[in-house]
Amino acid sequence: MEKIIITGVDGNFGSHAAKSIMQKVPKENLIFTAPNPKALEQYGTIGIETRYADFNDPEQLHEAFAGGSTLLLISMPFVGEKRRTAHKNAIDAAIACGIKKIIYTSIVGSGDDTCESYEKFDHQYTEGYIFESKLKYIILRDAQYCEAMISAFEDAADKDGVLSNNMGEGRMAHVSRNDCAEAAACAAAGAGEDNSIYYVTGPTANTIEEFIAAGTEVTGRKVTYKYIDDDEMFAYFDAIGVPRYTDGEWAESAKAFPFCSAGMVTFGAAIRNDKMSYCTNDFEMLTGKKPLSIREIFADLENHRIGDRTSTD
Repeated sequence: MEKIIITGVDGNFGSHAAKSIMQKVPKENLIFTAPNPKALEQYGTIGIETRYADFNDPEQLHEAFAGGSTLLLISMPFVGEKRRTAHKNAIDAAIACGIKKIIYTSIVGSGDDTCESYEKFDHQYTEGYIFESKLKYIILRDAQYCEAMISAFEDAADKDGVLSNNMGEGRMAHVSRNDCAEAAACAAAGAGEDNSIYYVTGPTANTIEEFIAAGTEVTGRKVTYKYIDDDEMFAYFDAIGVPRYTDGEWAESAKAFPFCSAGMVTFGAAIRNDKMSYCTNDFEMLTGKKPLSIREIFADLENHRIGDRTSTD
């Protein structure tokens, strides 16, 4: 019996992917893993095989991945060498355990050598390691989560009504995180072609000003946009207690931005420089559904918030 392994089912993305794939694949063909044993209990009680997985322990991952055929590798939330090492450990364990295929959640821009997004380099490294592994693969290059910018929108609305950032006139096809998880679940269940790269995006590529205008119209909360440069963006995040890197500590005033500032500032610059403006119908091809628009997401805010998990978890 071939089994599909889903990693990180304790996270926001992974929990949605887990719930989705249970509707597509018999329970006896699934293995759910997480670094948090408590989070696995809900799945064990309904008959899903669950396993503890420590991505910092290569040998332990052999136990977590044993008997699997397909691995959905959801990228780690931290950034830098720690993430690259964790991903390498997972891929090495997959090879050692005889896994045949990896589905990996990457980001738009990771295939562009001129894109200078800090987080892109981790994804580019991981993609390259998968290619070199000779395993079958599907790479899902996800657009920016709409939930991340909703967090910034609501933070601005709660303060002075001005959202300041460095994205300028660049475009991004904002996508629901749940839609990204749905695409990942579908790919793990067999959708898509082996050895392919898909861009999982929303239906329209928007400037940040257009995104904010849609939010204002749908919610009635007036927010306007102000462009600031990269140095000013870093200074703003420093002032509210967002750490530069994911080994730092988030201040209470920074909870609307659960990502390191090196990642957010360079991501914004990449958007401004047109390195991430992909807009495709790959989501519909993988899932058979239309992706949610930013207006639909703003109309259902309770189900589309970024959550309280920070990138150090």
